[in-house]
Amino acid sequence: MSDRDSRNENEQLSRRAVLGGAVALVGGASLMSCSEDTSSNSFHIEPASRTKYDLIKAEGTHRELGRQHGEQAAESIRMHLDHIASSQKLSRDALQAKALQFTELFQQHCPHLLDEIEGLAEGAGITVAEAMACNLRGELGKAPAEGCTTYVIGKSTTTDGEVIVGQNSDMTQPNIEMGYMLHLKPKDKPQVLIWTFGGMIGYHGMNSAGVAHFANALGGGPAGQFGLSHYPVKRLMLECSTMGEVLDIFHRVPLASNGNYVVCDGDGVILDIEANSNGPQIVEDSGGGYIAHTNHYLCPLYGTRENYDKSVADSFPRLDQMNKLIEADKGRVSVERIKDYLSDHSNGDSSICRHPRSADLEKGFETAGRTVASMISEPAKNRMHVALGNPCDSEYVTYTMDA
Repeated sequence: MSDRDSRNENEQLSRRAVLGGAVALVGGASLMSCSEDTSSNSFHIEPASRTKYDLIKAEGTHRELGRQHGEQAAESIRMHLDHIASSQKLSRDALQAKALQFTELFQQHCPHLLDEIEGLAEGAGITVAEAMACNLRGELGKAPAEGCTTYVIGKSTTTDGEVIVGQNSDMTQPNIEMGYMLHLKPKDKPQVLIWTFGGMIGYHGMNSAGVAHFANALGGGPAGQFGLSHYPVKRLMLECSTMGEVLDIFHRVPLASNGNYVVCDGDGVILDIEANSNGPQIVEDSGGGYIAHTNHYLCPLYGTRENYDKSVADSFPRLDQMNKLIEADKGRVSVERIKDYLSDHSNGDSSICRHPRSADLEKGFETAGRTVASMISEPAKNRMHVALGNPCDSEYVTYTMDA
């Protein structure tokens, strides 16, 4: 038994002793069982009835990609629309009206993706405005706080001399229920493999040209503006083959809000882009052979006390711990070691592996937030390892693209 397996078994046994085996069942699915852990105030959510994210595949023109995606993810898409309307207190008519305001931006900067969104609507049996809403999400209203831990580790720091990049994505329980893996084969463009949910055509992942990106929210920074949401931008990034092409997107496409990306390309270049409505700020590897990032700015321009006060409070200890773990393994970083990093509980409620302190979503992300997907990608090997929910409780499943 590996050290990770032994640790996970001990943690699970401890939690189960506290929980007394109580599990709430709705419709046959195990949802959650909450009790105080002996080491923190975190609530433990029992694994759902499925143990891995389903894989959706689509191939062809952008219209065909959208239609096939929509047909297979229709239930998740409808759930996402309900979640957006409920969380942002919008009627379905208001949601559609707001979404249609972004049509011109899509036509100007990514008309082919608008075609794919129209296909998504056809496949899912919803309106085009609703399909657009799925790809705007927080830009339709006040976006909820989220916290994620991202990393990109260069060739000089890994055991096999290849880049490894990924993250723990921290949101709330509904994102697990809506989530799936999406493998796209567009005509005359690189293949795409992403973890996503609810009909979003761009999210965390990589392409077959070696470009990969993983993202997290940023606290503070420039005010938002009327611009494109991050989700089509994420997809545009995965149509690129070089870092130069990726950077060009952020210089020419107006963004509605701020967000951070760790990025690599097929040549092994690694970079961090703190993207915002005023343009990108670049954070480079300072010589350590890796970059880790959480939810506060690192660039000198926006890394200020004012913006730190607007950031998720546990962003700082998570970044410190991630840097510490990678630094201790420099030259020996591997997929297996990263699984340990992403399962780390060293800082209690402020740990990299986030557990909710409450099951009540109304209390907000900092109380109800949890790790919903843990991701490790190996772009040079066309594969991505993904754990459903907290990696300390779940097994990583490997998803691949064609060579």
